[in-house]
Amino acid sequence: MRQIIIIGSGPAGYTAAVYAGRANMRPLLIASSVEAGGELMNTTEVENFPGFPDGIMGPDLMSKMQAQAEKFGTDIIYEDVTGVDLSGPVKKVTLGSGAVHEALSVIFAAGSAYRKLGLADEDRLSGRGVSWCATCDGFFFRDRTIAVIGGGDSALEEALFLTRFADKVYLVHRRGSLRASKIMQDRAFANDKIEFVWNSDVVSINGEDQVESITVRDTETGVQQNLDVRGLFIAVGNDPRVHLVHGQLELTPGGTIAVEGRSSRTAVPGVFAAGDVTDPTYRQAITAAASGAVAALDAEHYLATLSPDLLGSTAVDPASSFETTTV
Repeated sequence: MRQIIIIGSGPAGYTAAVYAGRANMRPLLIASSVEAGGELMNTTEVENFPGFPDGIMGPDLMSKMQAQAEKFGTDIIYEDVTGVDLSGPVKKVTLGSGAVHEALSVIFAAGSAYRKLGLADEDRLSGRGVSWCATCDGFFFRDRTIAVIGGGDSALEEALFLTRFADKVYLVHRRGSLRASKIMQDRAFANDKIEFVWNSDVVSINGEDQVESITVRDTETGVQQNLDVRGLFIAVGNDPRVHLVHGQLELTPGGTIAVEGRSSRTAVPGVFAAGDVTDPTYRQAITAAASGAVAALDAEHYLATLSPDLLGSTAVDPASSFETTTV
């Protein structure tokens, strides 16, 4: 049994692991089997993370965070969590392999998932022109016309990145102004390859075996038009990954995990939350990392209140990589 298990491997999870490791808690961090590293793995240059004045690529930043967490004794498993039991003093985390890991405390930092448009052919044409990741799929649209949906920093970053490959990029936004930061707006407005389609939303994605066009509707007049595109990149936000804790942790009206004030404490003793699962507003790498530090400190304070006998049961055998209970 562990003192602490961290679910999630984004900035919040890895920062929590660094702090927990330095406190000699020997954390176990469970990263996804396919999405380890969180959203920054799909980001190009990160310019606003302190300590990197020349910027750093998203995957490089996450690799450094991972190395730092491992340096301080974090064990990492690349599997998917399929269930959690947060009741009682001992928490149980079940993996896809069937293994069950136990700990006296859990930090839930599972991040968020790309939001979909909810259109009929969105899933059918996924991987056939519909994408949520420009850095993953942009290369396949060289010399093509494509569209990006959204108006925030993520949408503009996607559009700017895609101009490296595409002949033309439509930026479709449902309002007449952008939510993105001024520096991102300035860059997008200055790029001749980007054409803005204002006050419009997508009503259909058209094509048999691949995307051939999209139909957009003017939100003010209702007039519809077709845009001939071969790719559609969706950047309309994210939803917190909280399905594992439904019925076990209290959620806010916005769907994030409810925590006490500025802490990471949930309503369940020994369970803490950090990163995008608690943050409906800022959703930055630096704020996620800060909340991971808070969660590790809160967990350390909680563990200090437990009996020595209970803490003594968390010793890890150095001869084995992980302690598990197989079901």
